[in-house]
Amino acid sequence: MSRRIANLGLILGVTAVFACGGTVVADPPGDDKPFVIVCQDGGAGGYEAFPDICRGKDGQLLCVFYAGYGHISLPKPESPRGGRICYCTSADEGKTWSPPRLLFDGDHDDRDPSIAQLKDGRLLCNFFSLAKPDGPGASYVGLGSFLVISSDGGQTWSGPQGIAGREYYCSSPVRELSNGHLILGLYHEEGGKPGGAVTISEDGARTWLKPVRIDGGGQKLAAETDVIALKDGRLFAALRGDGEQQMCTSTSRDLGRTWSKAKPIGFLGHCPYLHRTVDGIILLGHRQPATSLNYSLDETKTWSPNVRIDALSGAYPSMVNLKDGTVLVVYYEEGVGSNIRAKRFRATPQGIQWLAF
Repeated sequence: MSRRIANLGLILGVTAVFACGGTVVADPPGDDKPFVIVCQDGGAGGYEAFPDICRGKDGQLLCVFYAGYGHISLPKPESPRGGRICYCTSADEGKTWSPPRLLFDGDHDDRDPSIAQLKDGRLLCNFFSLAKPDGPGASYVGLGSFLVISSDGGQTWSGPQGIAGREYYCSSPVRELSNGHLILGLYHEEGGKPGGAVTISEDGARTWLKPVRIDGGGQKLAAETDVIALKDGRLFAALRGDGEQQMCTSTSRDLGRTWSKAKPIGFLGHCPYLHRTVDGIILLGHRQPATSLNYSLDETKTWSPNVRIDALSGAYPSMVNLKDGTVLVVYYEEGVGSNIRAKRFRATPQGIQWLAF
């Protein structure tokens, strides 16, 4: 296996198994709190992972996820199109979910989808694809990141549009900025060294600018990247640490054109996902330990102790605000027959309160 593919395997978490523990828990663990299953089988082998959620213009919740036969599902005779992207919807704020529907299924392993609704009502689903290697020495090859768009609430989707080169991957949704531009966190690998980046669209997702790379500041990063706008006009990026390295952060004062050098955030974290509650609390969901979150009451200046969402190690959490001011978090289990789960909670300055549905 080449060094490039081996390192990308670490970024994807193909062989990683994460244990919980060793951190201060600010609120009772969420392991025993009620959860619902969003999907058990997307029709591609019974392994579901990497969920992402948003609210559609019709008010329903829409959760996209990867469906395959394993963590990587390259095409094979019994699964000729490999992994696919599916989605479920909920009309009752996450209590029950529709049967899975196919969103996109190309000729390769299409994976790690994220979903966002723009102010104009369009739904944007970004993902990346892996293909079989041309020869020996590699487990797979990356094809880059892509985008499909729906203008009718998810009933139909455009063909895939390339976002960045083959060396760029995505794990977070498109974010719409105050000036109308769109920004997407990326990660890349070049010369065996992974790092974070963003790309910007100034024309409503028709075209995307050359990715802007974020200086790792000497930190060892696997660099899955997510971005959130702060109240003072800056952008804040969270980037995945590599292995036992801390998650890192970077900020931009010019809406993503340039970024500060990355610096450690103070705790471990993979697959970061940033979310602002209706009360202005910033949540940072991630893996390590297990499936967790931290929250900030001061626009990312400081962070709470770790709050465990679940003892499961799949993670890739994504969150959406519910109509009553609470938050729904979706994540996946990992392992054979992995499912998509959802839990409900309220975030307050005093902590995280887990709630029944």
